[in-house]
Amino acid sequence: MNILMRITRMAYYYRKRLILAYLSFFAAIGFSLLVPWLFGKSIDQLVVIEGVLEEGGRLIPNPDLTWQILFVMASLLLGASLCRGFFDFARTYTTDSLSQLVSYDFRNQIYDKLQNVSFAYHDKEHTGNLMSKATADVEAIRRFVNMGLVRSLEVVVRTIAVTSILIWINWELALISLIFVPFLVLRSTLVIGKLRRMWLHVQEVNGELVTVLQENLVGIHVVKAFGSENFERRKYDKKAQELREEYYQSERLQGTNSAWMSLYFTFALCLIVWYGGWEIIRGDLTPGQLAQFVLYLNQLTFPIRASAQIINSFSRAISSGRRIFDVLDSSSPVEEKPDARVMGRAEGHVQFRSASFAYDARSATLQSVNIDAEPGKVTAILGAPGSGKSTIVNLIPRFYDVTDGEVTIDGDDIREFTLESLRRNVGIVQQDIFLFDATIRDNIAYGVSNASEEDIVNAAKVAQLHDQIMSFAHGYDTWVGERGSTLSGGQRQRLSIARTVLVNPPILILDDSTSSVDVETERQIHQAMVNVMKGRTTFVIAHRLSTVREADQILVLKDGHIVEEGNHVELMARRGIYRDIYELQLRPQEEVLLDASLVGGDGGDN
Repeated sequence: MNILMRITRMAYYYRKRLILAYLSFFAAIGFSLLVPWLFGKSIDQLVVIEGVLEEGGRLIPNPDLTWQILFVMASLLLGASLCRGFFDFARTYTTDSLSQLVSYDFRNQIYDKLQNVSFAYHDKEHTGNLMSKATADVEAIRRFVNMGLVRSLEVVVRTIAVTSILIWINWELALISLIFVPFLVLRSTLVIGKLRRMWLHVQEVNGELVTVLQENLVGIHVVKAFGSENFERRKYDKKAQELREEYYQSERLQGTNSAWMSLYFTFALCLIVWYGGWEIIRGDLTPGQLAQFVLYLNQLTFPIRASAQIINSFSRAISSGRRIFDVLDSSSPVEEKPDARVMGRAEGHVQFRSASFAYDARSATLQSVNIDAEPGKVTAILGAPGSGKSTIVNLIPRFYDVTDGEVTIDGDDIREFTLESLRRNVGIVQQDIFLFDATIRDNIAYGVSNASEEDIVNAAKVAQLHDQIMSFAHGYDTWVGERGSTLSGGQRQRLSIARTVLVNPPILILDDSTSSVDVETERQIHQAMVNVMKGRTTFVIAHRLSTVREADQILVLKDGHIVEEGNHVELMARRGIYRDIYELQLRPQEEVLLDASLVGGDGGDN
């Protein structure tokens, strides 16, 4: 119930609309209850049971009835029906708009939460499951606000009002018509418990299905390269069948419950017609009262039939609300302090002071790391996969927080500053380049909304990309496609460099990987990086010889420790791990570059 109360508090934020919804359905109920009463009175005005002609055997019209009375009764019926229709429309409009506003708030809260939680949260959550929470689960909440929050009270009020009127008209008929209600209440209570568990599982399976689809679409090139279309199809089909079965079971349960409701009403109506006829014959009931009773009982079918949908909306809201609030209530390992300061433009002196970090409690990724990166200097980081290279650079912009020690910029702990101002001072060019489905101009200007055309062009020139952009038919208005699919690997990387240049950060992080590009593209990227690194404190996860040899200091990592530190000449003289890396990995690059230059020279002579 706590989940439903939290959803209700969200709806109460729009209390005026909620109150209007309640007032409109109260008015609609009042006019709908007036219609059967007017109809019954009209019948009693038209027919007098004891006035029968002897010769014809037909009922005599009431001599006191005039056409004016008949016109008045018809007008009252029409007026009551029109008013009921108007207030039904008002109730529908207010409840639908209210449910859309609440779902809008939930979507925005989920999105804002996912934007602000740290990498550690996203490392543990599947993207497809999060997408399911932001779509299918929010839709379940919207249906609850529409059906459960407002219509449930309407069902209760209408049930009490109609039941009271039925008892007032004829308590014996009312007792007959309501004899099965305790059974229906018990059954509904059991159904709501089953549906809650079933819908929770349905939403979880739906999230898993979306995850399979999302992974397949993102990795479609890998799927096709390995000819795994049939394998992926079977995997998706298996999860889709599981979801279909879960939906079928829940819908069957709802349908069974609704069928019992209908059967109750039909059986009750048969008993009422039979017993009501005897009451009229005995003179204890008028024809108009029996008509009223049947019409009121017909109005009772709405809450009985709607109760199945309302029960379903409650069940789905509980399960979906739990999944949504799991996101909204999650705590991020990286959070701003309430009194966090705004960092101005930093000089760029970065220090790691006995910094340690662990993704979980079982093993530490970094252990007591000490680094001193002076402003304007280049720090290259080498090491085997899993040695902690990426972790070091991820700690600087606080994608993760150190578990011990501290990271400082210009002598101040980075945890003292707001995340936005800190990250404005740290530019990142990642190995896995992500480009938005937009124009080249929009991608370069991402993060700098007020960038001028001149600034964008200058950034592209620094990144050695301007000339290639101008060779495109649409220049800077060229659409890059999803994830930059229309650009080459080297172009995507240089575009990412241009995007970082435009931010103009004093601290720069480069994942210097060019293993997937040719020698000429590598040369262009290297020139772009040289231009970008000028005057900035730069951290480079180094893969290339030129970057390593030109670095002011080189850090060699092993199992979360810095095992060697110095420049290229110093580390080569030590004949340690760095020299082994150089001989096995970096020297072959030097030979390849030398061969490429010789081939280029021969071509020029010819």
